[in-house]
Amino acid sequence: MQIALAPMEGLVDEILRDVLTRVGGIDWCVTEFIRVCDRLLAPSTFEKLAPELAQGARTRAGTPMRVQLLGSDPVCLGDNAAFACALGAPVIDLNFGCPAKTVNKSRGGAVLLKEPELLHAIVREVRRSVPTEIPVTAKMRLGFDSPDGALDCARALAEGGAEQIVVHARTKAEGYKPPAHWEWVARVQEAVRVPVFANGEVWTLDDWRRCREVSGVEDIMLGRGLVSRPDLARQIAAARAGEAVREMTWEELQPMLQEFWRQARRKLAPRYAPGRLKQWLGMLTRSYPEAVALFAEVRRENDCERIDAWLGVPDLRREWAEAG
Repeated sequence: MQIALAPMEGLVDEILRDVLTRVGGIDWCVTEFIRVCDRLLAPSTFEKLAPELAQGARTRAGTPMRVQLLGSDPVCLGDNAAFACALGAPVIDLNFGCPAKTVNKSRGGAVLLKEPELLHAIVREVRRSVPTEIPVTAKMRLGFDSPDGALDCARALAEGGAEQIVVHARTKAEGYKPPAHWEWVARVQEAVRVPVFANGEVWTLDDWRRCREVSGVEDIMLGRGLVSRPDLARQIAAARAGEAVREMTWEELQPMLQEFWRQARRKLAPRYAPGRLKQWLGMLTRSYPEAVALFAEVRRENDCERIDAWLGVPDLRREWAEAG
C-alpha cells in the first residue's frame, strides 16, 4: 500500500509539504500544478513551485516529491516534462482533475476529460519525451458532468503510458461536495492494468476503511483530510500494518504550527503570512476543538508580531539575525 499527499493549488506548498511529511506515513507527495501554456518555462518557475528539486526532490523528512504539470498542448507538455526531469524531477505527474473554472476555461484540468483522445496524446507525448526510467503518472476525476466516460478516460491514460492513475471519485461538476463515489474507483481499476489510487472524502480512519472496502484498492491519496488531521496517513499506515493507532494531540501539533508560521514568515511578506496561517487553522478546526478557539483569536489579526505571541513563537527578527 502507498499513501500519497495530494497536490492542492494554493494550499499544499513546500511549507505544508515539509511540515506534514515530518509526521510520517506519507510515501510521496506532489507539487502544486505547474501551468504549461505555449512555451518552455524558465527554471525559476520550477524553483518557485518545486524548491525541493534543489535537495534531491525530497522534503526535509526525506519524502519523495513528484512534479505535476497542467496543460493541453502535448508537445509543449512533453518539452517541459523533459526539462523538469533535467532539473531533477523523479516522476512527472499530469493534472486532469483540477475543477477550477479559470483553469478549465483555458483548457486545463478536468475539462480535458471531455476529450479522451487528447488525454492519450498528452500522456503518450510526455512518456516519449522523458527518460525511460522516469515514471509518468496522472490524476483524473470521474468526468466533467457525469462519470459516463470515466473508463474511457482511464484507458486513454493507461494506454498512453501512465504508470499509476489517481482517481478523485467525483466529477468536476460535483466539485468537493460529498459523497465521493468510491465504487467508480473499483470500476476504473477493473478497466486498466496499472495501479489506481482512491482519492476523495477520506477524513478519518473509518473513512479509509470504508473507502478500501468499496473501492477495492489499497493505494490512497489524501488531500483535505490529511491537512485537517496531520497524522491521518500515520494512523492509516499503522492500522494497515496491524499496529496500535494513536491520535496526535493538540499539544503535539503545537510545534508543527510554530514551524509552519516560522516558514510562512520567512517566505511571505507580512501582509500575506497571516492569511496562510488562517487558511490552515481553519481546516484544523474540523479535527481539533482547540483550533476553533485559536482561529477565533487570530482570524481578524494581521499583525505578525501579535500572532508570534499567540503561537508562543519568540521574536523571529532576533532569531533570524542570530542565525545570520
